[in-house]
Amino acid sequence: MTSLTLASLSSSEKQELIRLLEEKERRKKRRKLYGMYPDEGPLRRELYSKFIEFFNAGAEHRERAIIAANRVGKSFGVGGYEVTLHLTGLYPEWWRGRRFGTPVDIWAAGDTGETTRDIIQFILTGVAGEREGGELGTGLIPGDCIVGTPSRKMQPTGAFDTMSVKHSTGGISKLGFKAYDQGRKKFQGTSKHVIWLDEEPPIDVYNECLTRTMDCDGIVLCTFTPLSGISDVVMKYMPQLKPGESG
Repeated sequence: MTSLTLASLSSSEKQELIRLLEEKERRKKRRKLYGMYPDEGPLRRELYSKFIEFFNAGAEHRERAIIAANRVGKSFGVGGYEVTLHLTGLYPEWWRGRRFGTPVDIWAAGDTGETTRDIIQFILTGVAGEREGGELGTGLIPGDCIVGTPSRKMQPTGAFDTMSVKHSTGGISKLGFKAYDQGRKKFQGTSKHVIWLDEEPPIDVYNECLTRTMDCDGIVLCTFTPLSGISDVVMKYMPQLKPGESG
């Protein structure tokens, strides 16, 4: 029946159908945020109780970390998702975590310029450098929320420096990309509402980020696998691991 229906279409009607299907797919790619954590289905919210617990804790805690194994979705489904909500103000009805009622200024940082570009930048924008390609607006930040063209760094190739994001109030949020290998001094400067640290930072960078969020009652989010063992950053969240203390 379907083939007969298609066969009955004229050449121009088939071309229009193809155009509409391509447009539907394009819009779907540019609206990933809206499909996250649904009420029902195979990806329903109740299956991600630990992630939801992390989000909810933001209502009370300035510092949060999800310390877990690789490939469990902590960068995309936790850090990237929450950062996108704060940038856009598009909080879902079920959200019980921290909310900002105005546009925000955010940093997102990884361990190197390359990993920041290929992981964080890709998650948020859909673009992971010039060689890898990708389409701006196909990451978690909805395409119609991206304002203008992101500014780029000199190195590494294809890495974004800053970008503007439309907030639900009508204002503009700012997002900057950083890397730990730039050193602590690169994390000095103005106040930030949110700083997302993907992969474990050096303790001096972590403390500098805390300072950046103090003036505006901001928050620091960490998503990492503890590859360095019981480090100073890990012990901030798991003090029971300190030598001489009981678990």
